[in-house]
Amino acid sequence: MFSTVSQTAILLLAFTISHCTAQSFHGAEDPRIRTALTLEHPVNGVSTTPGGRLFILYARIDGSKGPQVAEYDRTTNTSTPYPNAEWNSYTATSDPATHLIRTNSQRIGPDGHLWLVDTGSPAFGAPVILPNGPKLVVINLATNKVSHIYSLGNATLSTSLIDDVRFNPASNMAYVTDAGAPAIILLNLATGDTRRVLVEDPSTSAYMPISAEGKLVHTSAGAFERIYADQHEVSPDGKWYYYQPSNGGLSRIQTKYLDQAFHNATLAQELGQYRQPYAHTPSTGGTAIDAHGNIYVSDTDSQRIVRVWPNGTMTLLVQDPRLLWVDAMWVDTQQKLWMPAAQLNRGTPFNNGTSYVVPPLHVFTIELGIGPSPVDHA
Repeated sequence: MFSTVSQTAILLLAFTISHCTAQSFHGAEDPRIRTALTLEHPVNGVSTTPGGRLFILYARIDGSKGPQVAEYDRTTNTSTPYPNAEWNSYTATSDPATHLIRTNSQRIGPDGHLWLVDTGSPAFGAPVILPNGPKLVVINLATNKVSHIYSLGNATLSTSLIDDVRFNPASNMAYVTDAGAPAIILLNLATGDTRRVLVEDPSTSAYMPISAEGKLVHTSAGAFERIYADQHEVSPDGKWYYYQPSNGGLSRIQTKYLDQAFHNATLAQELGQYRQPYAHTPSTGGTAIDAHGNIYVSDTDSQRIVRVWPNGTMTLLVQDPRLLWVDAMWVDTQQKLWMPAAQLNRGTPFNNGTSYVVPPLHVFTIELGIGPSPVDHA
């Protein structure tokens, strides 16, 4: 076990190295990449069912209006608000408990249901609507109806950015990242109870701002943009939880410590001593994990996808100028990696209300030869 001081020093070194080498890529396109979707607006998340259904998340960072979550029909190239138009029609007078305020991620879980992560904040950087705004909305794909809502209000701050969710079926726990107020939220799926851990720990905080296309990203107010605990994955055997802030520096901790900390307040305060530096990842848009435990990391600076092997070694999977801010990736049952190139750094939240997104937008795929992790999704 590393000491807290040693771990912190290594994490800071990792962040420094990753940003000293950041640069935009202008090389040739890779012929292995295929275009799966061509869209007019940015999509920062996709998920598929084994039967071929496709769900997408519109980022709405280009000034466009419309549904956040949709089911996409690749035959007709049309999208339908999901689970329905009403859930996607939030206004200032709507009930925050029964509408999607601002969905940050969506994914099919290992239970086969579609999980939507609602930040509870009506705009990027706006205060969270407490207590009923931040939540996980679970949709039964057989009935196309909301089957459960997990309120995260008790574990969320007004400055939170509830970001993404992963699962540990063995312990019936879910892990949620908070990218606005650095922490990991532990959620007991049986009871709905929550606990914040690793609060403002070096592994959930952001030493450096995030960068993209070789430049540091700023908020609309002109400050550097720091996105805290964001990307995360659970190993296929359920033993390890990997996580990082968006500016990079991947850490890991055994899930047994997270699950025990849910019931043990003392351990929850001491979790930092159990986490380990894992990989010198770059400024990152999104990640995915496969059945062998390889983690795929999108580099927002150099338009590349890096593969992190189970021993922590990093190698290049693909690099292509079209892979601009690939966000939440997805490994499907056909052994392909889906890569939504969302151009998020060019959106209104980071450019004082102006969008520099260049349409059309694309979701790309590349053959992996490996399927999804069984604990990641059905």
